Amino acid sequence: MQSTRKNRRAIATREVLRSNDTAKRSAEIVVAARELYEEKGLAHTSIQDITNHVGVTRSLFYHYFQNKEEVTSAVLDQYITDFIEAMQHWHESRATSETDESLHSMVKIMRMVLFEKNTFRMALSTQENAALYLDFLNRFAAQGAEFMVSHPLVTPTKYSEPSDHLYETFYVLIVGLVSYLRSHPDADDEVLIDVVSKMLHLEEKAEAIA
Repeated sequence: MQSTRKNRRAIATREVLRSNDTAKRSAEIVVAARELYEEKGLAHTSIQDITNHVGVTRSLFYHYFQNKEEVTSAVLDQYITDFIEAMQHWHESRATSETDESLHSMVKIMRMVLFEKNTFRMALSTQENAALYLDFLNRFAAQGAEFMVSHPLVTPTKYSEPSDHLYETFYVLIVGLVSYLRSHPDADDEVLIDVVSKMLHLEEKAEAIA
């Protein structure tokens, strides 16, 4: 009986180690793909380039990812994670009462994460990758909206009761801001902040709190 338990523990330990190795190798492939995409662009990076960069075989690549599209999707997830982590830091460091300053910081984060110039981000803007960009935007808006719902800009008051469609409001707002910034990259931050304030009625909420 004791021997059986030891065998089970040994099997469980090996499975955990294999799982950790799988996650590590998969992450290395994604990091390599991201580095190459940012350096060479999406179209000019092949699976062979990625495997050479990591130092693995093509067969091992296909053990973790079915194709280039799948690893590209994982790279997009990393960009979204970067944004959520930046927003988390923004939320933890801001003062709740300083709504205007918080909005300035939020707009700067969005510009940095989404529009920092590199070959891969520029490739997302092309007609060739329109479907990929749309997928990225939808995922970005979904996770950004979820974050904003759980991390309100202002303290809820009797005046500003939670909306039944707060998630949808943030989703539409994020999609709109990103689309506007793509076509108006030189738009002044003050314009964007004014739009956000009006859509979310932040000025009225601030007055209610005062």
